[in-house]
Amino acid sequence: MQYWLLKSEPDVWSIDDQKKAGNKGAVWDGVRNYQARNNLSKMNVNDLCFFYHSNIGKEIVGIVKVVKSSFPDKTDKKGRFLAVQVRFIKKLEKPVTLDQVKKNKLIKHLPLIKQSRLSVMPIDFKSWKIIYKMGIK
Repeated sequence: MQYWLLKSEPDVWSIDDQKKAGNKGAVWDGVRNYQARNNLSKMNVNDLCFFYHSNIGKEIVGIVKVVKSSFPDKTDKKGRFLAVQVRFIKKLEKPVTLDQVKKNKLIKHLPLIKQSRLSVMPIDFKSWKIIYKMGIK
């Protein structure tokens, strides 16, 4: 199993929208960055992803699971980009802010800090555990 972070602007697609999508989940599409596309191509069914609200909030708010691995993004007319399908798992009890991540020396290496514009990024298991613990009461 691998671990990831997916970014979405909450006024476009929020964790609540993801929850409303139900067990079928929702297609994670619209990614137009080649590095993010390459990350999408590495995602497998049952991989877990933190759901990050970008721009508004700048915080990790929940967890989703990949239910369908990468396939061509239907919103991409040129056929260069990929999508995955993800299902809501849970909201974190308390959001983990970008500032909290930046202040934690054990996870300062994450792409969330070093490549702030990247919308799909891997998270190592040790960092996953640290962030998860930060999000529970």
